[in-house]
Amino acid sequence: MSKQKRTAIEPTRADNYAEWYQQVIKAADMAENSEVRGCMVIKPWGYAIWENIQRVLDGMFRETGHRNAYFPIFIPKSYFEKEAEHVEGFAKECAVVTHSRLEDDGKGGLKAAGELTEPYIVRPTSETIIGASFAKWVNSYRDLPLLINQWANIVRWEMRTRLFLRTTEFLWQEGHTVHETAEDAMEETRKMLDVYAKFAREYLAIPVLTGEKTESEKFPGAVNTYCIEAMMQDKKALQSGTSHFLGQNFAQASQIKYQNREGDFEYAWTTSWGVSTRLIGALIMAHSDDNGLVLPPKIAPSHIALIPIYRDDEEKKAVLEACHEIEEIFQRQYFEDIRIYTELDDRDLTGSERNWYWIKKGIPLRIEVGPRDVAQRAVMLARRDLEARDKKSVPIADLKEEVLKSLREIQDHYYNNALSFREENTRKIDDQKEFYRYFTPKNVNQPEIHGGFAASHWCGAAACEEKIKEDLKVTIRVIPFDMPEEAGSCIACGKASQKRAIFAKSY
Repeated sequence: MSKQKRTAIEPTRADNYAEWYQQVIKAADMAENSEVRGCMVIKPWGYAIWENIQRVLDGMFRETGHRNAYFPIFIPKSYFEKEAEHVEGFAKECAVVTHSRLEDDGKGGLKAAGELTEPYIVRPTSETIIGASFAKWVNSYRDLPLLINQWANIVRWEMRTRLFLRTTEFLWQEGHTVHETAEDAMEETRKMLDVYAKFAREYLAIPVLTGEKTESEKFPGAVNTYCIEAMMQDKKALQSGTSHFLGQNFAQASQIKYQNREGDFEYAWTTSWGVSTRLIGALIMAHSDDNGLVLPPKIAPSHIALIPIYRDDEEKKAVLEACHEIEEIFQRQYFEDIRIYTELDDRDLTGSERNWYWIKKGIPLRIEVGPRDVAQRAVMLARRDLEARDKKSVPIADLKEEVLKSLREIQDHYYNNALSFREENTRKIDDQKEFYRYFTPKNVNQPEIHGGFAASHWCGAAACEEKIKEDLKVTIRVIPFDMPEEAGSCIACGKASQKRAIFAKSY
């Protein structure tokens, strides 16, 4: 019997995917559960990833004409009640503030006091509170388009939570815009979805499908919801960003009116769009392996771990001088539009311990510097996308060029791996029995072992969508824009269909 390969993360993805995910986060020291139920503490390495996401996206938003603002976390209950479908969609997730202070209860404890005349909802999304401001800001067609983004925290009272993927409180951005015409608003909706898709592909190295959500999956109160959808390594789908065409629904609820070019007043057309810290969960599940976190270089907090190796003070001095020289080489050096950061790890640990520390944190490159390397004016370079033992000697004179080349190759490698994985696990299915087999676990003890994406015909009936969901816990994740029209039969009822949708299990 062959000896099983030892991994840094246990259990492995194949053994227990859900627990593997938690252990990757723990090993990389990214986040931990808070004492507040369902909330998380994002630690520096995890938060630095979010800061990079925020920095890049913020630049992309600015290039498309958007500006940042901030709105209250507390939303009057009456605001939600103005848009019935919206409040119904979020009612079960709302945290509600009913009192304004605490008082001594006379028993050595505290009690809520100062009951509010109107309860406040702790922000689950901001359409209604932002709409109240927009109603004051917009008066004429000359005020349009109004293009606003907000970076904020959100509270949704989740029953089952998982770090980064679904927590009671999470971080996100939400764009909110107002337009003169339906065509302008729809153009904005699609433009921002394209921004998300570009970011996911080029920075997160995650291939995503873009398209429309079904009626049952769309944002409460929206006319149309569009999304980017990604496949994780357990073959489940993860909705990674959404963009909503809101029509005039929220404009009517918030009385966002403008004087048109003919001098008459009419309701404006609005959009909203957002991504959250869920993108970090997507990164983990799309790329990481059984040795820990894997980070594409364009989103990694740091890019090079410098690991000095020495036996005594004399060797230490020479080795650290070489390490500082390498730090100088990469001082304010950029890989495309990303500044390269180095981490000099001189902790009192063995070289092997320090190597594995950075492997588990997903740093793209590790550079070992020992006395022999110093004498040869070279270093040992290791890449995270290769086996841990794979290292090569690189002259210091060639190091900058080799690092830049390696970072580009690693970024492309991760994207191509993820794309190949999705393509290998996406299947056109027209037979209902085959469809049911595809999504039925072969082992009841491992329910995550199932098919990936099924491109199958759907007649458009909500009843068919619901039947598949009830039978298999499979939903229509997206109706892709690039899916060609073709005659077929609905996978659920057999009636005529003109287009395929992507069915999958999801987070």
